[in-house]
Amino acid sequence: MKIPSVATARLLLHPMTVAEAERVVARTPRAGDTWAEGYPGDGDVRACTGFLRGVAERGDPGVFAVYRIRLRDGGAAVGGIGFHGPPDTEGFVTVGYGVVPSVRGKGYATEALRALVGVAREAGAAGVKGDADLANTASHRVMEGAGLRPGGGSGPLRHFRLEF
Repeated sequence: MKIPSVATARLLLHPMTVAEAERVVARTPRAGDTWAEGYPGDGDVRACTGFLRGVAERGDPGVFAVYRIRLRDGGAAVGGIGFHGPPDTEGFVTVGYGVVPSVRGKGYATEALRALVGVAREAGAAGVKGDADLANTASHRVMEGAGLRPGGGSGPLRHFRLEF
């Protein structure tokens, strides 16, 4: 299933194909790939590994995939964002994201997460949830900036939720 990219004011969220995810896991760009310094990070590799495992186990996830975050100006890949899989039994999808250190603090993660929340809403999910380490206040601000609200925590994590 071909999923269109999602454009924001400054970003392009490009849905990953199996071949692209395999290149990220191998950390091997092909000719023409523009990867910012530090991309892919360890989180990108973990997300693409999970995506590949999910495709092997459940098939094409449709829009509930992983997306490469690219700058609209220049096209460099600066991070990743995506769903941990299809909606759960409550209809909620879990999200994860990360950007390379050189672009942190510019609002890209919040901008990308707002767009991904829109994808989940349009696809019929009941809501979005995510979590971050208690000390990761930057990630807390990203989720809050995208409309998710803190909903307690367990162990070293703070949980966030947005119901549609």
